[in-house]
Amino acid sequence: MILSIESSCDDSSVAITDIATKKLIYHKKISQEAEHACYGGVVPELASRLHAVALPALLKELTPYFNRLKAIAVTNQPGLSVTLLEGIAMAKTLAVLLNIPLIPVHHLKGHIYSLFIEKTSTFPLLTLLISGGHTQVIRAEHFEHMEILATSIDDSVGESFDKCAKMMGMGYPGGPLIEKLALKGDENRFDLPIPLRNSPRIAFSLSGLKNAVRLKVEACGGRESMSEQDKADLCASFQKAVTLHLLQKSKKIFAKEPIKDFAVVGGASANRYIRNAYEVLCKEFGKKLHVAPFEYCSDNAAMIGRYALDAYEKKQFIDPNKIDIVRTKKQQSGMLL
Repeated sequence: MILSIESSCDDSSVAITDIATKKLIYHKKISQEAEHACYGGVVPELASRLHAVALPALLKELTPYFNRLKAIAVTNQPGLSVTLLEGIAMAKTLAVLLNIPLIPVHHLKGHIYSLFIEKTSTFPLLTLLISGGHTQVIRAEHFEHMEILATSIDDSVGESFDKCAKMMGMGYPGGPLIEKLALKGDENRFDLPIPLRNSPRIAFSLSGLKNAVRLKVEACGGRESMSEQDKADLCASFQKAVTLHLLQKSKKIFAKEPIKDFAVVGGASANRYIRNAYEVLCKEFGKKLHVAPFEYCSDNAAMIGRYALDAYEKKQFIDPNKIDIVRTKKQQSGMLL
């Protein structure tokens, strides 16, 4: 079995995956949403301290599996440095004490592998990754070759949902709150701009849209003066504008890419409005849509463990004394993960 650890942001998670059957034997996650809610976002130092408490507590439940472990897998990039360190420290210690290989895992590749939990991996695959930190389209030819076709030039989808929810005084995390309130709103009431609508550039941008939402909030007298219907209508209009932006740029990519399998992954992929829109788009272009189960959309160790199965087969190990946080610059289109 492989023990996997995820601590790239504010979720402490561990999992046990069976190598031969790909079955997820154990999976547990402790969320920090309540602790960060009062700040309207993740506070890195607080997240690190919470990981230092949660991860050892989770590990105690896994001691019965120790004598059956063949490897330890851990996220080492990208993410918050202070939180990644917590998972890496635990993984290094376990690998040395149990004398088993250590597998470093790229967090974004883990999100792609959330599609394959308890399944065989399927490539080639076009993937839209939308999360709190990333908005990218990735062409995954196979396990060892994944290329970024388009990325955000400023904010991510998940971050934009969180910030817009905060503008309206709705709380954190903003994505689920906006999606829920949008069901009661009129998506055509507020005229919001579709980012890069007239640009031939295949990229994503949410900062301008986020600012447009701020101006609408001010026009309504500020968040204290907004009625519940005002907020519902603005949530629906914002969600619609984000989705149309994603679809418009995806169409340009679909027109060029012959790959028939397309996936939407990452925390924001749990949004049903976005999922439904891509279901329609994929039918229009003759592509098959793949999405991860809702419980595996946000950060989790199950997806890290599933990636690790393929890495274990290819013996992609690292010396525990040499693993460290990989501090990467903002990844641009054309780069490989």
